[in-house]
Amino acid sequence: MEEIKIRIRTAGPDDVEQLLAIYAPYVEKTAITFEYDVPDVEEFRDRIRRILKRYPYLVAEVAGEVAGYVYLDSFVGRKAYDWSASVSIYVKEQMRKTGIGRALYQAVEEIARAQHITNLNACIGYPETEDEYLTKNSAQFHAHMGYRMVGEFHQCGYKFGRWYNMIWMEKMIGEHEEHPKPFIPFPELPKSGRAEKD
Repeated sequence: MEEIKIRIRTAGPDDVEQLLAIYAPYVEKTAITFEYDVPDVEEFRDRIRRILKRYPYLVAEVAGEVAGYVYLDSFVGRKAYDWSASVSIYVKEQMRKTGIGRALYQAVEEIARAQHITNLNACIGYPETEDEYLTKNSAQFHAHMGYRMVGEFHQCGYKFGRWYNMIWMEKMIGEHEEHPKPFIPFPELPKSGRAEKD
């Protein structure tokens, strides 16, 4: 298979509808997200704006079209957690398993390190038995990217008339120093630290 050319950049206001179009099938047809209803454009735009005040929200483009996105968000939200962040990724259905997920994760990890984040945490829907709504593919992808499972919550999510488990996976991407450097919000990073690349 021919390698595709992936461009990674920060999400902007004009991306909202394309990003929502990627996210909507995950809400409507899977238990990958436990969200029931597809948010409207304004709500989704507000989510992106909120995240970009502190964290990266990155888009992958292939041949000029948005093919996936990844973002970091606060982990729990207390000051002591500044060096940890949760990570979420969504790739266009027909573009999965093409290297886009790996490219997005590599880019967001580079930015996280520049922000002095040391821990990345992924909250993942996890089936006891795989079905048409949820497989173990996300957990397997994260394991392939260097994450390890640290906890499982049983039958805590109910969607499509079925109960699903949820797991947390983590990846250490920095040293846990006695006096860590302060967290740097994404907008305050120098342009060179934003990992935008072709």
